Amino acid sequence: MVFEIRTAVPEDAVGIAAVWAAAMPHLVMTARGVEAGLRNNPNRVVLVATTGSEIVGYGNIYLPAPDAVAPRVRITVQVLPEFRGQGIGSAILERITARSIEAGAARLLVVASNDSRDFAANRGFTIGRELSHSHAELSAVPAAPPVPDGLRLVDYNAVQPEQIWHATVAVAHGDPSGLSSAPPYDEWFAVEWNHPELRRDLSIAVLDGSSVLSFVTTTADPQRKVIWSALTGTIPAARGQGLAKLVKAVALGRARDAGLVSAYTGNDSGNKPMLAVNEWLGYRIAGSAWTAEKEL
Repeated sequence: MVFEIRTAVPEDAVGIAAVWAAAMPHLVMTARGVEAGLRNNPNRVVLVATTGSEIVGYGNIYLPAPDAVAPRVRITVQVLPEFRGQGIGSAILERITARSIEAGAARLLVVASNDSRDFAANRGFTIGRELSHSHAELSAVPAAPPVPDGLRLVDYNAVQPEQIWHATVAVAHGDPSGLSSAPPYDEWFAVEWNHPELRRDLSIAVLDGSSVLSFVTTTADPQRKVIWSALTGTIPAARGQGLAKLVKAVALGRARDAGLVSAYTGNDSGNKPMLAVNEWLGYRIAGSAWTAEKEL
């Protein structure tokens, strides 16, 4: 099969979103969001594989900081299911690996779905932690618990972005999968806070004074009537009070009231507290994936 691999441009957004929709349909990954990422995030290398005018594959590198020493670099490789087994994924991975080495990477980290585990293992990756993605019907979301005395519940329209960023920094490294990150504020503000899929009205925080104790960031695809809980976190000092359950229940309830229908979220299989919260909210596991790492 004849195909070409090249650097992605914003005009590729519709094709890239189609690859994501076929490979990981539970994610909120609209063409509008993909285009924003291509325009606003200089710290990624994004490649596409094309045959004719059709985009059939996608690769991504999250570049490390220039001063990082032997960093682990997260990558993505996706190919449309009907075009797999023809060398496209291998070619994308080869290009991604070469670019990662140029950036000083010592290890690669990728998320492999069940049907791509063998692909990763056969190319030198060690399969690591199991991840799950879960689905809930918003019509069945339970009522939210009460807000504890002395605390305030707000959506993201009522906070400053710095408040959410500081809370993100406090919780990101506690993700057992190693997939969560807290980029520098300017990058986070441009890429995450100003992301077109972010629904600030459906993203909820609990405050003690001006400090964010717990929060959930919600993205949405109104065309599909789907939301994705991108990150739910409680700062270490505030854990054990049920705050994650509170913010997520409120977010899901408001999403239902806004006319959205389905909710998806992802978790490390070892994150038992968050899995328990999700089960209470009505989520049920819909599929699995795995982290995979390779030494360079």
